[in-house]
Amino acid sequence: MADIADGEQLSVQGSGSKPYILKNTGGVYSCSCPAWRNQSVGIERRTCKHLRRVRGDAAENARIGADAAGGATPPPRAAKSASASDDTKAPPLLLAQSWENDVDLTDWWMSEKLDGVRAYWDGKQFWSRLGNPFLAPEWFTAGLPDFPLDGELFGGRKRFQRTVSVVRRQDRSDDWKELSFVAFDAPGVEGTFEARLERCRQWMEDTRPAYAKWHEHARCGGTAHLREELARVEALGGEGLMLRQPGSRYEAGRSHTLLKVKSFKDDEARVVGHVAGAGRHKGRLGALEVELRNGKRFSVGTGLSDAERAAPPPVGAIITFRYQELSNDGIPRFPSYVGVRVDAAPFTAS
Repeated sequence: MADIADGEQLSVQGSGSKPYILKNTGGVYSCSCPAWRNQSVGIERRTCKHLRRVRGDAAENARIGADAAGGATPPPRAAKSASASDDTKAPPLLLAQSWENDVDLTDWWMSEKLDGVRAYWDGKQFWSRLGNPFLAPEWFTAGLPDFPLDGELFGGRKRFQRTVSVVRRQDRSDDWKELSFVAFDAPGVEGTFEARLERCRQWMEDTRPAYAKWHEHARCGGTAHLREELARVEALGGEGLMLRQPGSRYEAGRSHTLLKVKSFKDDEARVVGHVAGAGRHKGRLGALEVELRNGKRFSVGTGLSDAERAAPPPVGAIITFRYQELSNDGIPRFPSYVGVRVDAAPFTAS
């Protein structure tokens, strides 16, 4: 069967007079037809009859994980929350709360907040926060332990979107050489955070896997030390800081034992439209029209590269954006695009 080269597009005739456009962007295939656009799964797992006509059923099934073997076995389920569905496959991850200057963080464990993709290693393979498999090559996972690790697939500071484009590929490509797995916890190890982090350190230093390492932490000396370290990390292009309570246990769900500290706020929104560009952006995207979970709509026009304006996130994609504060009407002020989320659940505004 034919294929579409990375970065290329192909026109196919549909049932109407206007042809549909098939694209391959970093191993993620898309189609402009309604059947592809209206699916409620992540964009990397969507397919349609036009893609199958060009690439074949076998290639499409392998790409989206619907192979003859029935796909990968999901990781252990997290404790079900009030908002979780009965069929959730999400791994039992510890999730952070935001620091609101209301907790004395002296002696807490401090580390850089990595601008990567959260990944759960179950002892055999990687899973996303939502329970979707990341298809890493065997040479990338060589040397990882047979017990669970919590960490991030990380491609470096200011490379979030490139990291996303690599991990959502379905072809186990050599692009994974740009990434490393940075482990910051061992959920299956009994005991305190210190004991679990030491297990990560010991394994990584004894085994020395080529594409994995442990994430170093330092004791926070107080608010002044915290502010100084935050300024240093952000000046280097980092996201912010993570603070872990000493002696804390690993628990599934959001917990105040893990706090994130950032100068800017961030959130997720669903793309609902594309605003045409003007001036130097004429002929390509000017801004994304997006919607928050609460139904508030606004435009995000900064933070997009020329390549992203030429091939913008499709309608229905979930994006991350940064902003300074909320207006009196609840609209984010000065929103800036960060990238498409591969580990965010689709949502319909309430």
